[in-house]
Amino acid sequence: MNTKRWIAVGLAIGIVFMSILSSTITHFFKTKVDSESKIKFKDWTSLFTEDSLAEKVITEGDITNRIVVLKVDGVISSGDTNVFMGGGYNHDVFMEELEAILNDSTIQGVVLAVNSPGGGVYESAQIRHKILEIKEKRQIPIYSVMQNVAASGGYYISAPTDKIFASAETTTGSIGVIMSSINMADLYEKLGISDTTIKSGKHKDMGSQSREMTEEEKQILQDMIDSSYDRFVQVVSEGRGMDEAKVRKIADGRIYDGAQAKEIGLIDEFGYLEDVIERIQEDHELEDCQVFEYEPSSNMFLSTLFQSKSVDHTIVSQLTHIFNSYGMDNAPRLMYLYGGH
Repeated sequence: MNTKRWIAVGLAIGIVFMSILSSTITHFFKTKVDSESKIKFKDWTSLFTEDSLAEKVITEGDITNRIVVLKVDGVISSGDTNVFMGGGYNHDVFMEELEAILNDSTIQGVVLAVNSPGGGVYESAQIRHKILEIKEKRQIPIYSVMQNVAASGGYYISAPTDKIFASAETTTGSIGVIMSSINMADLYEKLGISDTTIKSGKHKDMGSQSREMTEEEKQILQDMIDSSYDRFVQVVSEGRGMDEAKVRKIADGRIYDGAQAKEIGLIDEFGYLEDVIERIQEDHELEDCQVFEYEPSSNMFLSTLFQSKSVDHTIVSQLTHIFNSYGMDNAPRLMYLYGGH
């Protein structure tokens, strides 16, 4: 890519960002002024913080026996990357929701609605750990419904639930681990950029974009991948009551649609969110219960800013891809992530 194209790409990105920022700020102030949950501008810290979880009732019913719908929508990741993923997932808030279930005796059932290509190994494991804790301490049913996509880490967090539902068109599977990085050594050379890294050991800059990775370093990373993959296989084996050898046979990274997933035992039944809510009510005599979901407090300015309907998340996703492609993302890390996303 020559200098003129680099300049053009930079200008295009700048224009898109300015357009997004302008429309989002306009939308934010226009809608918030008339909303019931106005921001109290006398407390400027409220623009950047969030109160305790709010609840939104989906179906009225017995408030002493309730079902909560938890939504995982977007890449399962913590940190700054969430702002640009477009799915609205906030890992800290989701973990707070799980903790709330653990301490709320009125909740008698959980429906986990997953629409995610997966994400971080750490975050996925953290969610699974909390789900298992809820099952052990609360002894309540947890059903999951996989929506448009529930692949890799999206399946990982569904595996420990009591029943897994999906539609025939759901994209799932992608059981495996990936770590991506880009070698830009040739580009650096063409641009006259030299690496001045000073390190304490030969592998300290392993994965650096400014040099080729050695075969020894590739093997070090492969060993990490294999170790994480073994844990993923164990999670599926335990969650589905499936022989480990069978899991390894189907867990080669490929994706499946819902119909295929049912044939090989990755899901239990077909159903959409409303079907799963009805099913958990029937299975556990909760027909008269209240159904609700958590929602973030409306005074979280930055969250509202970037999740506003005025933002074209398709454009944001494309920009994220550009950033990742040119090495502007965080350092390479282990991911339970469907690579086709």
